Amino acid sequence: MKLTGPFLFILTTLMIDAIGVGIVFPIMPDLMDRVGSSSAAEGALWGGVMMSAYAAAMFVFGPVVGSLSDAYGRRPILIVALATLAIDYIIMAMAQTYWVLLMGRIIAGMAGATYITATAYISDISKPEERGAAFGMIGAAFGVGFVFGPALGGISSGWHVTAPFWIAAALSTLNMVFGFFVLPESLNEDSRRSFSKRDLNPFASIVRAFLIPGLTIPLICIFVFEFANMVYPTLWAFWGREVFAWNSFTIGLTLSAYGILIAAVQAGPLPQLTKRLGDYKTLMLSSVAAVIALIGFGFSTAAWAVAIVIPIAALSDMAPPLLTAVAANKVADDQQGLVQGVIASLASVAAVLAPLVLTGVFEQFVNNKGLYFPGAPFFIAAVLIIAIIPLMLCLNPRRILRS
Repeated sequence: MKLTGPFLFILTTLMIDAIGVGIVFPIMPDLMDRVGSSSAAEGALWGGVMMSAYAAAMFVFGPVVGSLSDAYGRRPILIVALATLAIDYIIMAMAQTYWVLLMGRIIAGMAGATYITATAYISDISKPEERGAAFGMIGAAFGVGFVFGPALGGISSGWHVTAPFWIAAALSTLNMVFGFFVLPESLNEDSRRSFSKRDLNPFASIVRAFLIPGLTIPLICIFVFEFANMVYPTLWAFWGREVFAWNSFTIGLTLSAYGILIAAVQAGPLPQLTKRLGDYKTLMLSSVAAVIALIGFGFSTAAWAVAIVIPIAALSDMAPPLLTAVAANKVADDQQGLVQGVIASLASVAAVLAPLVLTGVFEQFVNNKGLYFPGAPFFIAAVLIIAIIPLMLCLNPRRILRS
């Protein structure tokens, strides 16, 4: 699709949002040390609880926010969400205890509408056949954010451990002001639906989405993919420190390299592959890449091996936008916010469970006297992707037409 003004603004919004999120990843071990953790394994558990709290808040509010954007428009929801995120980063910067940090992440989860509503905005302004590539551009924007975010976090942490939070707050504030003056509304009055009490119940919204014909399989696949992919933000810093003795700067650089490759894949190979192979074959290719990458990271014991596997991992990031496009193409305009909110909620459930499970596995294979295998969480994530490949085969267009 054409890079129109609104589309470019949404991509910029998501890029800055990704910078704000990624800027924190390199400092998580130091941040947990600052509030009292006694070891890398304990810090990983504390960080996992924070990520789970963020995801739990997003799960509760995700469908609500998506439905609100269906009823009142995308623009006001985006502006309020950005303002709330700016406040959250200020709270995180001023926090002196773990519990204040935890509260800050809960507030950020409540404001998780940025991604939900931005994705619904893209659905509003793009044609059905363009949505796979358009959602891929969203992934590219996040990738660019990951290039600058972790690197900036690693560098600015040399000034002070809270410096990345202040930078993220400033970026979110500037972006909110920019959106207030530039962003037009994408959802016409005629395409809106009323907001009802049932929209306040995230469980009811998820059930409604699963009852929509054709949505069950892509929603299940999205959930499992999100669960498996949580191994990267949850454990990359702790795994890197444990296996390779990386510092915050090195962790930031490796995450930035990953972000560069994600942006390159989403902006280049993804739209080209979908044109030549179609969405389905590209999805299967990316799923195989995911399995190879996760197993590769799990057994890596040298930095050169990580360098080889990272480009393969970047190819795997084509799967989520393609699955999101499949889901978006199953519903009408007045349900885009609902479906994107449900997708965000499923991702949130995965983000609640995955950090708790994966950090527990990490601690089990690092601290105990039995088998030492810090890469075990990556191996478990690979098994999960393998388990849903039979479901993805059901998304084959030829099979759907025959049935």
